[in-house]
Amino acid sequence: MKINVQATNFNVDQKLVNFTQRKVDKLFQFYDKILSVDVIFKVENTANRINKFAEIKIGIVGENVVVKKICKSFEESVDLSVRAAERILIRHKELLRS
Repeated sequence: MKINVQATNFNVDQKLVNFTQRKVDKLFQFYDKILSVDVIFKVENTANRINKFAEIKIGIVGENVVVKKICKSFEESVDLSVRAAERILIRHKELLRS
């Protein structure tokens, strides 16, 4: 599956794209009916150092899962977003079983 990566206010480094690809690929362990994944990176213009924004939109059958996190680095925000998405997908899968 192709993961769409977009960036606002900066250019994405290939290392960040590869890191994101590895992290998002782990979501398929928890839910195998993922249709699409869009990752959006933004840098908020604030005086605060916590200004790296990552949003992950996961398209699954019937609905979309959206997770947003703001951290000091993009890697940290992707990691936290993927962890939150894992919990959501596991909960969604359990609801479908019952």
